[in-house]
Amino acid sequence: MKIKGNWNELKGKLKQKYGQLTDDDVVYEKGKEDELYGRLQKRLGKSREEVDRILNDL
Repeated sequence: MKIKGNWNELKGKLKQKYGQLTDDDVVYEKGKEDELYGRLQKRLGKSREEVDRILNDL
């Protein structure tokens, strides 16, 4: 999945939907998508495919 659109808007929606996420969990740096996925997987207890689906649905 490519991080699409405005990441600030997406991370706001993500944090709203999953209140347990911190600012550190949703830090995105270009070229480091795998790190973002890893943090989200660990915090949400979801597989990469599930995290991908969540991000695509935002």
